[in-house]
Amino acid sequence: MYFKNHDYSVRKIVLIIAIISMILSGCTSMDVFEKNNSIPKQAWNADFASEGSFDISDTTASYNVYLVLRHTDAYLYNNIWLNIGLQQPGDSMRFQKINLGLGSDANGWDGVGMDDIWEVRKLIPGSPFGFQKKGAYHFRLYQIMRDNPLKHIMSAGLRIVKINK
Repeated sequence: MYFKNHDYSVRKIVLIIAIISMILSGCTSMDVFEKNNSIPKQAWNADFASEGSFDISDTTASYNVYLVLRHTDAYLYNNIWLNIGLQQPGDSMRFQKINLGLGSDANGWDGVGMDDIWEVRKLIPGSPFGFQKKGAYHFRLYQIMRDNPLKHIMSAGLRIVKINK
């Protein structure tokens, strides 16, 4: 009798694992890269860059590129101006200015909050992107607000998600 019940339990576990595997493999996108850099003392100096590198191997795919920013509830503004640089393989860094909305007086902070810490992920205008060259890409994020240092910013970075079609 022990063997029959044991055999049933093993089948049940295998079935559960198979179902979980199918659910996880059915996702429509795959994370390629996420890099967030801590801002020293939560005071972002204009000359400090949040930066990183990532590899692109599939130039036929499209990619959503998100800005990721973590700030405290004490942040004074409902937006942040950023200068975003991207360098593709064999080229120079090219910059784009972005005004990232973080919330509104009517609705409060955007993103996900826990206690007094908020994280927002927003698509960069123009997403999805197609990367033209295979290889290593490098990015840099600078804050270009009037306050220097810009207080109550904890981290900044990029998240790149490949879109499977």
